[in-house]
Amino acid sequence: MENNKKTNKDFSNDTFVDIKDNDFYHLYNLLAYIKSPEEVKLLLDDLCTYKELEYLHQRVNSAIMLLNGSTYQQVSENVDNISTATLSRVSRCIKHGSGGYSKVLKDYLVNDKKENNDEN
Repeated sequence: MENNKKTNKDFSNDTFVDIKDNDFYHLYNLLAYIKSPEEVKLLLDDLCTYKELEYLHQRVNSAIMLLNGSTYQQVSENVDNISTATLSRVSRCIKHGSGGYSKVLKDYLVNDKKENNDEN
């Protein structure tokens, strides 16, 4: 019998993955269900080790910097303890990944900038 399970690597190559038939269905829906940064923190504190949260933090911060035009050198100097392998992966995902950084993070940054301007 053929194994139809996809690996994480396979997802970035698909233009569409049927989330309902995905092993990560509950995780994706749980994340989509979260309503506030406080709820995200509560979940991530339970779900991840401190080191895993540090890695997520590094990836998000380096992606923000790269999307804003920073060089590898600038990211390395400003994101604590980021490895060249992690930085390279983030950059590759921005350019050739499934679109998470490009779509979701860009949308977040635009919305965050707009909210900050509205407060001033």
